Amino acid sequence: MSRLVSHLDTRSETFRLNATHNRSLAEELHRMQQTARHSRPQRDIERLERQNKTIPRERLKLLLDPGTPFLELSTLAANMAYEGEAPGASQITGIGIVAGREVVIHADDASVKGGAWYPLSVKKIVRALDIAIENRLPVIHLCDSAGGFLPLQSDLFADRYYAGRIFRNQSILSKMGVPQLSVVLGHCTAGGAYIPALSDYNVIVRGTGAIFLGGPPLVKAATGEIVTVEELGGADMHTTVSGTADYPAANEPHAFAIAREIAGTWTRPEKARVNLRDPEPPAYDPEEIYGILPRDSRTVFDMRELIARMVDGSRFHEYQPSYGTTLVCGFAHIWGSPIGILANNGVLFNDSSLKGAHFIQLCDKNRTPLLFLQNITGFMVGREYERRGISKDGAKLIMAVSGASVPKFTVNCNGAFGAGVYGMSGRAFDPRFLFTWPGAGTSVMGAEQAANVLSEIKIRQLEREGRTLTEEEIAAIRDPVLDDYKRQQSAYFATSEIWDDGVLDPVDTRNALGICMSAALNAPIDDPHYGVFRL
Repeated sequence: MSRLVSHLDTRSETFRLNATHNRSLAEELHRMQQTARHSRPQRDIERLERQNKTIPRERLKLLLDPGTPFLELSTLAANMAYEGEAPGASQITGIGIVAGREVVIHADDASVKGGAWYPLSVKKIVRALDIAIENRLPVIHLCDSAGGFLPLQSDLFADRYYAGRIFRNQSILSKMGVPQLSVVLGHCTAGGAYIPALSDYNVIVRGTGAIFLGGPPLVKAATGEIVTVEELGGADMHTTVSGTADYPAANEPHAFAIAREIAGTWTRPEKARVNLRDPEPPAYDPEEIYGILPRDSRTVFDMRELIARMVDGSRFHEYQPSYGTTLVCGFAHIWGSPIGILANNGVLFNDSSLKGAHFIQLCDKNRTPLLFLQNITGFMVGREYERRGISKDGAKLIMAVSGASVPKFTVNCNGAFGAGVYGMSGRAFDPRFLFTWPGAGTSVMGAEQAANVLSEIKIRQLEREGRTLTEEEIAAIRDPVLDDYKRQQSAYFATSEIWDDGVLDPVDTRNALGICMSAALNAPIDDPHYGVFRL
């Protein structure tokens, strides 16, 4: 496999300005992540200390194998919701190593509203369990939640993908034979009681852990019965009387020691067989990605330059290099795992759509996972292209993306708009993982296009009524639309709403993909099969 030849001029003014801009975006990302992870009112820290509880992220250190990576997911969930009162959506989720096993971790963050579940908390938990189902990964729940955030109950309780989906997913995991372990570190109230009850194993900390459908105040209000927390749902009652819990623990370190022993008994799955090789670093410095990405997402650049700084040895076997040139397709390895890459070098035309569909089928037949690097404004429009069948050819690409049986991974590198999101395996097409880079955006169309279209409609409507608008009046219509679109298409809005699995510093992408690709191979790869391609 030949090595990509970079044509990047690292001494140019453009490179320098791009690097400065993108490094500042990465620094802002890390600052926001640090705040979401660690910035809490002192009163909340003191409350946990009074309750003899460990800070949530310190719990992870007690659970995870020392020196192993933890890929945190959706760190900035809810960063633009709830007036900033629920950093991380009051949840910590990710993939880590416990007793040598790859696991999904779901932890309530009791330093945020006592670990109460907001609507986006539920979405984040459901997503973590979806990842466990798709990749057949065991789950460890660290339970410490006040239950659903009642003022917003209508947005988290009744619908298909609301709180009930958590328990449905737990049941599906059990049906699949994928183990789950709960460590009950605080109260598991109302629906939260079902998380340990639906787990294969659970450990409960004496004195702080409790499991009950209704706490003492609710019991008193409903039945008049006066009962203490320990009598109602404490460790001794549940491990000696009800059998709801399995192992009592004297304190949190003891609980995590038991949890690690349990995880150590789990059978290691046989991973899907792919053509693994010894990994090697890229031949080009990944830090140079900062100088490649343009300051304006509308500026064209060669996606091969990104690929050269992400894949093993910068080696890339390009498929049909002279055909459908606005879509780069080819084979590479990342951390020793084979990968088929599709990367946008412009708008998707008929030929690039057909090329992509064929390449996906080749990868699927060869059991090669797929990586989509999004940098796409959409499919080409216009009379000539419709006559050539752009809708039909775009549908072929969408059919191939949807039907592929191999694991898919998606990174929004610079922007993803319109139906191009569909052709490049957006969230609706079930990539195993989807990440966004800080400067990337996504929406039905770009902010400038949307502002122009919507203001033009309004202007024509007013002209039919006999009104002629001044430049100032046109700006008054256009500017609010532009501002609103820019806000809603930003990476931080997308990750706040959990449209992705997190915002990545571009230089961390290779490592994140390595973890994701390894996790995905825990699930078997089905034989390829597709629906009807319109020929």
